[in-house]
Amino acid sequence: MSGIYIHIPFCRQACSYCDFYFVTRQEMRGEFVSRLCDEIDRYGETAFADEPVETVYIGGGTPSLLSASEISAIFSHLEKNFSLRTKEVTMELNPDDVTVAYLKELQSAGITRASMGVQTFDPDRLGFMNRAHNPSEAVQALNFLREAGFSVFTADLIYGNPGQTVEELDEDIDRLLEFDPPHISAYALTIEPGTRLGKQVESGRMTPAGDDQVADHFDLLTRKLPEKGLHRYEISSYSKKGFEAIHNRNYWHHKNYLGLGPSAHSFWWGQEGARRWKTVNSIRQYLDEPFDRMSVEKENLPLAVLAEERLMLGLRTRQGILIRELDDRYGYSLSPGQREWLGKKADEGLVFFDGRQISLTTDGLKLADHLVVELLLK
Repeated sequence: MSGIYIHIPFCRQACSYCDFYFVTRQEMRGEFVSRLCDEIDRYGETAFADEPVETVYIGGGTPSLLSASEISAIFSHLEKNFSLRTKEVTMELNPDDVTVAYLKELQSAGITRASMGVQTFDPDRLGFMNRAHNPSEAVQALNFLREAGFSVFTADLIYGNPGQTVEELDEDIDRLLEFDPPHISAYALTIEPGTRLGKQVESGRMTPAGDDQVADHFDLLTRKLPEKGLHRYEISSYSKKGFEAIHNRNYWHHKNYLGLGPSAHSFWWGQEGARRWKTVNSIRQYLDEPFDRMSVEKENLPLAVLAEERLMLGLRTRQGILIRELDDRYGYSLSPGQREWLGKKADEGLVFFDGRQISLTTDGLKLADHLVVELLLK
């Protein structure tokens, strides 16, 4: 079973923290949808279409700038060219774009899971992020999800903002929990080079949140969300039982997926490892160039590289990773130095390690990136 990711590159404006590929010129939307449908048709004539599709994820950019009829057209081409046996079809939505009627039309088109980009309910912080919506639109959008009958949805929160107190994050969490979300994606603000925030930090005009502040926010989420049945199953993901994101889980488990649209990534297993490639991150090239020139940043990934990546991804999850999987699937064995290091970190309360499975504790998850690097260097 495979997955499909579709990148919709249009946005009303640039969020200050975002480094995903996007354009603000809406006049190319119709031409883009037509080209995307052509790309889907092209893949339908290849071996990539032989594997049944378990999940579809429509991300961006801002997919909710597309009309429901444009989404329906995309799905018509997917159904014609792929064997869709979907357990989950997710679409990212911005609060200022949705109405009850639009949400019902999306359901009719095939969307089963909504991803609402709330980020915060604080008006000043929304301004700092340069989000297009305001707090009342966020509240209205969450009410619309309920009215439209979207029982499966996730809402995004961003924490670790400069100057944000624990009390302010607590207010955001309480407001969001009023809508009884089955899933919350909570991301620590990341300062990416080239973004507006990145340039402000580089010039000294803004100071990022300190590690202690971010850790305090992490602790609050870890403590508070489980009280409402939302348990962390990955560093940034909290879910009620049975509402975990299947599409994202499949990324972490190295399942095949195709990326469609400009800047989308793809991953596919072969006989000796896997391939990863990216579609050009230029809508003009995407619209004008032949499809055989679309793939860039092509990588052939041997099993040794994949094993280390799987270890890194697995340790971001509560489940962790089975040592047997590393051996059976990747031919990877832990070295004596790694086993010794794991035992030491287990004594420190950062790692769970019983000789069969490795996972990080709650304290360990705070330091996940650092711990994974240490482990791989042993």
